[in-house]
Amino acid sequence: MTTNFDIHCQRCPRLSNFLKDVRKEYPSYYGRPVPPFGVKQPELLIVGLAPGMHGANATGRPFTGDYAGILLYETLYKFGFSTKSESVSVDDGLKLKNCRITNAVKCLPPQNKPTTEEVNVCNELLREELQALKKVRVILVLGLVAHKAVLKACDVKIKNFPFGHDACAQLPDGRWLLSSYHCSKYNTSTKRLTEKTFHDVFKHAQKLLSKKK
Repeated sequence: MTTNFDIHCQRCPRLSNFLKDVRKEYPSYYGRPVPPFGVKQPELLIVGLAPGMHGANATGRPFTGDYAGILLYETLYKFGFSTKSESVSVDDGLKLKNCRITNAVKCLPPQNKPTTEEVNVCNELLREELQALKKVRVILVLGLVAHKAVLKACDVKIKNFPFGHDACAQLPDGRWLLSSYHCSKYNTSTKRLTEKTFHDVFKHAQKLLSKKK
C-alpha cells in the first residue's frame, strides 16, 4: 500500500506555521503530520478528526497519549482489535489487529478546529488511503467532520448519508460506513457518548465484519 503521505507537508500554511510554533513551545513533541497507525490491509478502518495537542501531536501516533484515546484503545482491546488496552507512546509495544486508525486531517489544527479548506486539502490523502486499503469492509468514523470527509473522499453526496450515532449505510463500493460520536473528553464528560454506547458501535462493527463477503 502506498500513499503520498509526507511528514514534511506544508500545504496548509496556517497548520504548518502553527506546528512550527508548537515545536518551539514543546521541543520534545513530535509536532508534524501524524501518519496512520495499524495493519497495512485491515478490514476495519477508523477515521478520526485530527491529532490532539498533547496526544498524537506529542507522540506521533493517532489517539495516543491523550484523553480521547483512553476509551478508544480500551474498546479496541475489549473487542479484539488491539494487543493492549492503553496507548501511551509509539514504543509501548501496542499493536492493532485487523484495524487501522487515521485522521481526516493529519496535522494539529489550532483549537482542534481545521478549516473547510484544510479538510479539503487533506481529503486528497484520505482518498488515496481509502483506494489503497483494498480489504477494508467497515469504515468507522468518529464525529461529523470525519463522516463528511470520508463521504467526500468516496465521491458520494453527504445528504444521502446523514450522520448519527451508530448510524450505518452501505457505500456504492460495498463498504459499510458506520458513524459514532467522537470519543473526545467533552463528549464523554457530558455523557453524550458513554462506554456502553461506544461499545454498541463496535458490536455493530463486528456484526458487519462477520457477514459473508
